[in-house]
Amino acid sequence: MPQVPRIQLGDGVTIPQVGFGTFQIPPADTQRAVEEALWIGYRHIDTAAGYYNEAGVGAALRASGLGEGEVFVTTKLRNADQGSESVREAFEASREALGREVLDLYLIHWPVPARDLYVESWRVLADLAEQGAVRAIGVSNFLPEHLERLVVETGVTPALNQVEIHPTFSQPEVRRACLRRGIAVEAYSPLGQGSDLQAPTLTAIAARLGVTPAQVVLRWHIQSGRIVIPKSVHPRRMRENLTVTGFALDSEDMSAIDALDTAAGRLGGDPATFAFPQTLEDAAARGEGVD
Repeated sequence: MPQVPRIQLGDGVTIPQVGFGTFQIPPADTQRAVEEALWIGYRHIDTAAGYYNEAGVGAALRASGLGEGEVFVTTKLRNADQGSESVREAFEASREALGREVLDLYLIHWPVPARDLYVESWRVLADLAEQGAVRAIGVSNFLPEHLERLVVETGVTPALNQVEIHPTFSQPEVRRACLRRGIAVEAYSPLGQGSDLQAPTLTAIAARLGVTPAQVVLRWHIQSGRIVIPKSVHPRRMRENLTVTGFALDSEDMSAIDALDTAAGRLGGDPATFAFPQTLEDAAARGEGVD
């Protein structure tokens, strides 16, 4: 079993620093992929209502025989379900699909500032945490101004912000804003969806250390204190992505990878404008693997 470091989220809640992401894994393939990940040794699974594969994650958890407390499970509130009237119903649907009495981490998936519902949605998440239905609450894709507003208007600080971070798009301003407030940072698309792995800086470091470029990037995240959720449906790569503790990057390596950041490196949506509802019809129209 690979030894994976853990990050403290507060109130005694810790999260494995390397998890298994399920974005764009079709529902029909999710159970198999997650079962494989759990067998390999992952103990942190990330999903979302907007991925439409929570049921597959839940089936894999049940098939694994691993109980609550043995696997850290994160899911997220769809954009279409924001608002004080619909958050609780959406939460219960996720909890039922995952087969979990208590969720480990529940996130608001996007701020969707055009709808202006994220603050009232956050208040409901805070109530769910207070009631013990979820161990920790956080956000995803939130920019500094969104974080500031949440804290000022509700007095409740997110435990975690899950954002797109990889070598060519590392979002230092967002990371600094999280650091100032004690918010853990979790990187999605941590490998740049594979697009960053051919960078000469990374291939040179990997060759010197005798590891893969992907392992170099994940180690960079780990040593920077971030949580990562790489996704792969290939067992060999799943194993490689989890094996990031047998080597270390020196300060020159870290600085060289930091220097790859560029404002043009974003792969996903811009949180200032992203407003897709994440309904089944919307997800299918955007080709997100929903069947």
